[in-house]
Amino acid sequence: MKRTRYVSAATAVVLMTGGPVAVATAAAADPARTAAAAPVAARADVTAESAAAAALKHYPGVIESLDKDGSVWHVDVIGKDGKGHAELEVSASGSVTGQNRDTDENAAENKALVSAKVTAQQAMKAALAAHPGQVTTVEWDDDDGTASWHVEVKGKDGKTWDAQVDPTTGKVTQSGSDADSDDDGDGDGDGNN
Repeated sequence: MKRTRYVSAATAVVLMTGGPVAVATAAAADPARTAAAAPVAARADVTAESAAAAALKHYPGVIESLDKDGSVWHVDVIGKDGKGHAELEVSASGSVTGQNRDTDENAAENKALVSAKVTAQQAMKAALAAHPGQVTTVEWDDDDGTASWHVEVKGKDGKTWDAQVDPTTGKVTQSGSDADSDDDGDGDGDGNN
């Protein structure tokens, strides 16, 4: 009789402590119960501004270019010293992956970019103030000897607006519309990315 009491008491202790855990584990393992209860995550596209912030958090420096390809942002960042360079991808969910990094950039070639008073983020704001919409591309351009930010904005009308932003003043020096705008930004006019 004593033995039965000990076994019953031990069983009660196990059931009191292990029972709720076992029930929770069994409920979690049942896909029929969890599928209906799991919220469906909506895809949230990241804006150019958010992609820039995420990239700079991942690799501190100065954005050289940012371009959207489908739902992925390609971001090139130059290190603050002008020598480092990273090619990053920012997904629609905001996660950042490094595609390529190097530390042997010519700092003299990046001096104007690194010391520019107007950053890529500020150039985007200036372009959006001139023409509301969504930024699809921002790029540092100093090929012709005159540095500027080239910013493309997709307006609510579906047209792409090009803006040149002065890297010293932030003034939009030129803007215009691409009358033959394709809706996908890949230049082929087919609407596919």
